[in-house]
Amino acid sequence: MNTPNWVKNAVFYQIFPDRFARSARTRHPRGIQFKPWGTPPEEQGYQGGDLHGIVDKLDYLQDLGVTALYLNPVFSSASNHRYHAFDYMQVDPLLGGDAALRDLLDSAHARGMYVVLDGVLNHASRGFWPFHHVLENGPNSPYVDWFFINDWPLRPYSSDDKNPVNYEAWWGMPALPKLNTNNPGVRDYLFEVTRYWLDFGIDGWRLDVPSEIDDDDFWREYRRVVKAANPRAYIVGEIWTEAQRWLQGDMFDAVMNYLFTRNTLSFFGASTLRKFEHNELPMQPLDAPAFAQQINQMHALYDWEINQVQLNLLDSHDTPRALWLMSDDKSALRLSLFFQMTMPGAPCIYYGDEIGLTSAGDPHCRAAFPWEQESVWDHDLLTFYKQAIALRHQNPVLRTGSFEIIYAEGDVIAFRRILGERRALVVFNTGKAVAHLTLHLPEAQQAGCFQAWPQGGGSYRIENQHITLDVPARAATVLFN
Repeated sequence: MNTPNWVKNAVFYQIFPDRFARSARTRHPRGIQFKPWGTPPEEQGYQGGDLHGIVDKLDYLQDLGVTALYLNPVFSSASNHRYHAFDYMQVDPLLGGDAALRDLLDSAHARGMYVVLDGVLNHASRGFWPFHHVLENGPNSPYVDWFFINDWPLRPYSSDDKNPVNYEAWWGMPALPKLNTNNPGVRDYLFEVTRYWLDFGIDGWRLDVPSEIDDDDFWREYRRVVKAANPRAYIVGEIWTEAQRWLQGDMFDAVMNYLFTRNTLSFFGASTLRKFEHNELPMQPLDAPAFAQQINQMHALYDWEINQVQLNLLDSHDTPRALWLMSDDKSALRLSLFFQMTMPGAPCIYYGDEIGLTSAGDPHCRAAFPWEQESVWDHDLLTFYKQAIALRHQNPVLRTGSFEIIYAEGDVIAFRRILGERRALVVFNTGKAVAHLTLHLPEAQQAGCFQAWPQGGGSYRIENQHITLDVPARAATVLFN
């Protein structure tokens, strides 16, 4: 089983394009109107972020340590999140069109950065050209079998129980007709879209709600299409639960690792975790032994090649921000981030987390990045993000080394990573008092065998293959041989 090596070494940054950055270089038709930048996201609408705006901020992202971008959908759509695509073969003109994506890809690739786009294959929008054809022609449309029609006439703006939507739609929303992927023409079209943008230069696809295309043969063929176009392309599916079905090496490379999300926030934010109802992200406080058990179970689900490219995230456009979920406890966010950066898998940062953005879930978590309001940024937190990301980049053992939990009691967990002759010991103390522990490590044969990362604090000594550590409250220490 092979997965893309570049992903094992990547640090991702997720961007919601309409809300990240607006560029003066993007030419719009005269007379169009955007909402003012920073308008509360619950007002919906468009605030005018675009792909040239991302290019303009690549210096910022590179300085942060980002090496890969994951963008929410960019194709022409009548929604600010663009999960309602009406033209899969055109980048939305409001984002700058195809030329802006070309600019982003060329500029990112010149910096050694990768770009992954969001693919929505389960459903389109009621403005999607074949569905519009059906709306205009009814059962006489040649495209009628591209969708699941229950009766006529269609009710594309249905909104009440007396006149429910009469075609299959995502979550029953009439704006999102489900595509009939059993139809060979639909499959051909979706595979053509997939191949076209890979040939254009993107580096992979994040797949929206792929479990709703309940067809393994479809996904196996999808993988063949992707890997034929670019063997190094990344395929990551939005699966919120255990995902063995899709991670056998014949469908996806990885999934968005919401198991990681749930367990990480439940441990590091145990004392401040909000009561939050989400069917697919159930969280409850964990102590170190329970956390260790969950992490080991998570890794046991998949081949090691898969674990190394799982998209490890703390939050996303579909969840409250991690800081909000932990009641704005920044010590919990720092510990979670440090854990993310010392774990196997590809860490993914949701835009703005690094400056302390906090909010409840959709739509609040989709606020505009406050570029012109640096006074509201948490610069200390931003510095911590840079340091933790840099530590990962500087030490391959933290990216692709083996992983073993060697201690988990109370508020303290320790694990080691080994890559060749290089070893790292990582210890977290989530408690409110200094933690004292002694670990037996065969490789710890003499004083000076390890170095403490300065930002970790604390102290240690080595004697007779034992290492004794004092780890400050709410802190982490990593030591290298």
